[in-house]
Amino acid sequence: MLGASSSVLDKFRLSLLALTALSTFPAVAQTPSADPTGKQPQPEAAPMPPAIPAPLDKTFPGTIKLTVDATDTVRHVMSVHETIPVPQDAREKGDLIVLYPKWLPGNHSPSGEIEQFGGLVVKSGGKTLDWVRDTADVYAFHIPVTKAQTSIDVSFQLLSPITPNEGRVVMTPHIVNVQWNQVSLYPAGYYSRDIQVTPSVIVPSGWQIGTALRPSGKGVGNTTTFGTVTYNTLVDSPLFAGEYFKKVLLTQPGAVPVTLDMVADKPADLVYNDQEIEAHRSLVKQALLTFGSQHYDHYDFLMALTDDLGGIGLEHHRSSEDSVSQDYFTDWAHSFPQRDLLAHEYTHSWNGKYRRPADLYGPTFNNVQRGSLLWVYEGQTQYWGNVLAARSGLVTKAQGLDSLAMVAATYDQQGGRVWRPVVDTTNDPTIAQRRPKSWRDYQRSEDYYSEGQLVWLDADTLIRKLSNDKLSLDDFAKRFFGTNDGSYVVSPYNFDDVVRTLNAVVPYDWAKFLHDRIYTVRPHAPLDGLAAGGYRLVFTDKPNEFMAQSDKNRHRLNLMFSGGFMLTEKGVVNGVHWSGPAYEAGLVIHDQIVAVNGDAFSPSVLRDAITAAHATGTKPIELLVRTGDRFRTIALAYHDGLRYPHLERIEGTPDRLGAIYTAR
Repeated sequence: MLGASSSVLDKFRLSLLALTALSTFPAVAQTPSADPTGKQPQPEAAPMPPAIPAPLDKTFPGTIKLTVDATDTVRHVMSVHETIPVPQDAREKGDLIVLYPKWLPGNHSPSGEIEQFGGLVVKSGGKTLDWVRDTADVYAFHIPVTKAQTSIDVSFQLLSPITPNEGRVVMTPHIVNVQWNQVSLYPAGYYSRDIQVTPSVIVPSGWQIGTALRPSGKGVGNTTTFGTVTYNTLVDSPLFAGEYFKKVLLTQPGAVPVTLDMVADKPADLVYNDQEIEAHRSLVKQALLTFGSQHYDHYDFLMALTDDLGGIGLEHHRSSEDSVSQDYFTDWAHSFPQRDLLAHEYTHSWNGKYRRPADLYGPTFNNVQRGSLLWVYEGQTQYWGNVLAARSGLVTKAQGLDSLAMVAATYDQQGGRVWRPVVDTTNDPTIAQRRPKSWRDYQRSEDYYSEGQLVWLDADTLIRKLSNDKLSLDDFAKRFFGTNDGSYVVSPYNFDDVVRTLNAVVPYDWAKFLHDRIYTVRPHAPLDGLAAGGYRLVFTDKPNEFMAQSDKNRHRLNLMFSGGFMLTEKGVVNGVHWSGPAYEAGLVIHDQIVAVNGDAFSPSVLRDAITAAHATGTKPIELLVRTGDRFRTIALAYHDGLRYPHLERIEGTPDRLGAIYTAR
């Protein structure tokens, strides 16, 4: 560096040398000026409008009156009327801001169906008020009010989907699913738990209602008015109404009531036997033995046996929305792949609704939620859902193990695990919102569910091993979820709380255990729980019962382990394993396989060709593929035959998996 005594001339000479050196390099192309005249000023960004007032934890003055008319099942339109008190501060400012719910618990994403909202009319004292949608937040509406206007009357419609092309169908000729977040506006500036609402619903004549809400008195005509609740409780208490309805008590008299509130497409679907209902009663019993508490004063399984209503499995504190196939009871022998649904959603009353990740709890339904701990919220719930389904008899132990084998095989070979850790998939509800993906295997999806399940199996078997089989994840569940029996106030938690509770069960480096499996990229799924449980993952040419029935129910052919692709019974490809044989052959989703080795496609023809290619081990399978209006022939170089995942006992080891799946 130059010393302090350097002369001005020295500095000039150095500058000249530097310029000379630069001149020896090629000239760099200059970007042409966007304004050759140099006179036009650069644009400035328009200022943002004032932010929506932050919510405060203070009581909202007054009670909202809400009425929903859900009788128009032909047009699939719900008509809404609300009377909303106007707080003093809004009257003084002349601006009442109301919100349409955006961030919905259980969806973990900004999925409020604002696109189905229409027909907004606001009045006060018979005078129509000119509302304005916020220019930055389309879920917020500004309503001009005067100091004299103490309430407003709001009317609008929910223009719900008529077919699945527009979204989830919530109205059919025989069933209506009212989700209050879709049919209500609420005032900004208050915690939603501090806003009181008196809701009413109008349903078609003769229909019955299942909901966690309770009527405030005898209904008038087709209108049922429920007791006043907080807005939080309202949104958490949807209803199923149906022409064909049955309600079954699953608990003993004197116990906290748990009921199965069933609606169906036709009355014949609501036929069941004592053994089938007993399995649902056993689910409640097994859950209480595991969690050791109840965080509800009553619980309603809202169960729709339907092929018409849109599919759903959504948790609530005192209820759950559970849609299953029409033949759930009438084809009991084959409906087992879907019978862990109620176990999963019921578990959420403890894990997700009572104990909730701190970053998923928000003061309103329009504050951003973050899902960094969804691998606990959903992952451990997925674990308990499968375990409790087996313990209760909703599925057999063998069916539960077949399901686990399918999960283990799927996630162990998943292409996307080479770049994306499980924790990043907790962002997927916001990123993708369950939209279709071209390369789901490589992009990954909400993998915190099933890979989370494998992590918690690993934790359970490790606890059992370290404690000489005296303790288990059941002990964690009772410590973590079994507090404050009878309360359904949300109890938030963070990563350290999870680690602390695990250490209270069995001391171990649980922080590292979880970090390694959740926060890092791993080439293989966490399958240590299988070995510690006394089993290994193997592949044979014998179909996996759970996988085969699931494929049959979904009208698909799963060859992800036998060539790396999945397709419908008509040959339309709907999944390809990244870098697998089908990928290398150039197969992509929406391709249709028309012929196999010169023979017209059918599932059996394709399976036979895969088997034959394994026997010869040489000639690729020739597939005639249609892509839109074009046809091409591709060679599938796969020679390992049909491969189906199974769990095989490891001789001489404790059968911990068997113990986990056995009723307590």
